[in-house]
Amino acid sequence: MIEIIRSLPNSAGIYQYLSAKGEVLYVGKAKNLSKRVKSYFNLTPTLSPKSTLSLRIQKMLSETVSLHYIVVDKEHDALILENSLIKQLAPKYNVLLRDDKTYPYIYVDLGDKYPRFEITRKILKGKNIRYFGPYSTGARDILDSLYELLTLVQKKSCLKGKKACLYYQMHQCLAPCEFNIDTVHYRHLVDTAISWIQNKNLLIPQLHQKMEYYSEELRFEEAIALRDRLERINKSVVTTPLDLARHVDFDIFAIARSTLKGCVVRLFIREGKITSSSHDFFTASSDVSLDEGYERCIVGFYGTQKPPIVAPILTAHGFEEIDWVSEHLSELFDKKAIIEVPKIGMKKQLTDLALTNAHELLKTHRPTNEPLMESLKELFSLAKLPSRIEVFDNSHFAGVAIVGAMIVYDEGEFDKKSYRLYHLEKRDEYGQMREMLIRRIQGFTDNPPPHLWILDGGSTLRSLALELLHSHGITLDVIAISKEKIDAKAHRAKGAARDILHGDDRVIRLETSDKRLQFLQLLRDEAHRSAITFHKKTKLKRDQETQLLSLKGVSKPKIYKLLEYYETFEAIKNSSLETLVELIGIKDAKIIQNLSQNE
Repeated sequence: MIEIIRSLPNSAGIYQYLSAKGEVLYVGKAKNLSKRVKSYFNLTPTLSPKSTLSLRIQKMLSETVSLHYIVVDKEHDALILENSLIKQLAPKYNVLLRDDKTYPYIYVDLGDKYPRFEITRKILKGKNIRYFGPYSTGARDILDSLYELLTLVQKKSCLKGKKACLYYQMHQCLAPCEFNIDTVHYRHLVDTAISWIQNKNLLIPQLHQKMEYYSEELRFEEAIALRDRLERINKSVVTTPLDLARHVDFDIFAIARSTLKGCVVRLFIREGKITSSSHDFFTASSDVSLDEGYERCIVGFYGTQKPPIVAPILTAHGFEEIDWVSEHLSELFDKKAIIEVPKIGMKKQLTDLALTNAHELLKTHRPTNEPLMESLKELFSLAKLPSRIEVFDNSHFAGVAIVGAMIVYDEGEFDKKSYRLYHLEKRDEYGQMREMLIRRIQGFTDNPPPHLWILDGGSTLRSLALELLHSHGITLDVIAISKEKIDAKAHRAKGAARDILHGDDRVIRLETSDKRLQFLQLLRDEAHRSAITFHKKTKLKRDQETQLLSLKGVSKPKIYKLLEYYETFEAIKNSSLETLVELIGIKDAKIIQNLSQNE
C-alpha cells in the first residue's frame, strides 16, 4: 500500500480505503490525490496514521489494508463521483444522509388561458411559469385542497373536451371547455390559490369550513379524509417570531452533533416566509464529522439538476470544502452560488433558529431498541448494527397482478414514506425476487442501501441477493426467513410458527418465544401485508379495466390476448394502432385507441 501512496498522481480524483475483507471503509475526494492521501499518513519509518487525526479517522486507517483511486478531469467531477459512490456503497466511515431526495415544487403556468397548478421536481419550459417550494411534506395535500375549494380546471385533459363533465356537475370546475368563462374572473381564482399556497394560514380555515360542511351533510368519510389532510398540512407549517424582509429567499442548513449521531435541519425561506422544513439523522462510527456532514447534505440536496428556485444558502457553521461546494453549485446553477456563514443580524438569527431545532431534535430523538439489534448482530455475525432494515416480499394470484413490496424499518419504527411497491413481470418466485432486488440496487445512487436486507424466502433467495450485491461491488448483510412446513404445507399458526432463519451461511431455528424471531416475523408480516394490499388494488384495477373493455364490446379472449402480449393495461393504452390491429383487428383496436384518447 505504501508504494501506491508514493506513486499517487497530482490530479483531482476520488480515493477508497478498503478493509481486509474488501469492504469499502471510506470514499474521499481530492483536488490533488497525492497531497490528500499523504496527509493521512506518516510514511517513515513505517506506514502509520498521523497522531493529529481524529480518533474516528485513526480507527478507520487502522482497519485499512488497501487503497483504490480514480482520476477525473475536473474537481467538479470528483465531487459528483464521490457523492454517487457514497450513496451506492454506504461506506462505514462516511457520513450517510438518507433524506436527500429531490423535493417537489408546486408550479403554475400563467401564460395559459386557464392556468392549472401541478407538481414538479425540475425546471420546465415556459417563460411565465411560477414555482412555489420546495416542500418536504404536504405539497400533494395543498394541491388537492386547491382543487377541492376552488373551481379551477381539474385535469389537463378537461380542456381538450368540448363538453362539461362530472366536475362541473359537482361544482368543482367552471367548465371553460364548454362555456365562455371570463379570463379575468378565472385569474382571480388563480390569484386566490397563489395566496393560499404562500400563506397556509389562509388555506387552513377554508379546509376547516369544508370539513364542517361534510360533517353536517353526514359525508363522514370525506370529512375524515379532510381532517387527515389538515393534520398533514398543519405539520408542515413552520412559524418564526423573526421579522423577515418581504421578498427574502434563503435555503438554510444547520447541523447539531453528538459523539455518534448528527441531525441536519433544512429551512426554506420564500418571500420572507418559512415555506417548509425537514430534518434527517445520520450516524458515523464515532466523532461525527461536521465538515463532511455539511458537504454531503448540501451536495446531496441539490443533486445534479438546477432547482426551479435558486436561493442564497446559509449554513450555521463553516466547513472545510465550502469553496469547492460553491464552485460545484455555481456550475450546476449556471450562475454564482452564494454560500454564507452569517455572524450577525437577521441571517444569523435564522441559522441559529435552524441550529436550535437541530439540537432539540437530537435530544428528543427516539432511542432504538439497541439490545435487540445487538443480539441480532451477534446471532447472524452482521457487519453493522442493523439500525435500518429493508424487507422484501412479492404477491400474485395464479400469475395475475404480480407485484412486490419493500418495507423499511428505521431507528425503531416503520418508515412508511420509504416503502416501495413494484409491478413485476416474471412468473416464478426466484425471477420476481431477482427483478425486485435489481431495481432496488439500481436505486442505490439516489437512495443509499440500508444496514440489512430481509427476504421472505429460503437460502436460495438469500444466495441470489448476495450474488447480485457482489456483482455490483456492494457489501450488505442479508437474512432470509422461510415458513416452517408441516406435511409439505407452510405453517403460519399465529404465535406457534417456527419460521426458519437463513443467515451467515447457516440455518437457524429459534423458539417461538424468542424476541429475535418475533421481531423478524413482525418485519416479514409487514412486508407481506404491504405486498398483499398492493396486489389486491392492482387486481381490482385490472378487473375493472377488463370489465370496461368488455362493456365497450371487446371480447374477454381478446383482452387476455392483449394482456399476455403487453402485460399491463398501461402498455395497451400506449400501444400503436398498427400493433393493436395485428393482434385484435381494426374494430376493437379503434375502441381501445378512443378510450385512451378520452382519458
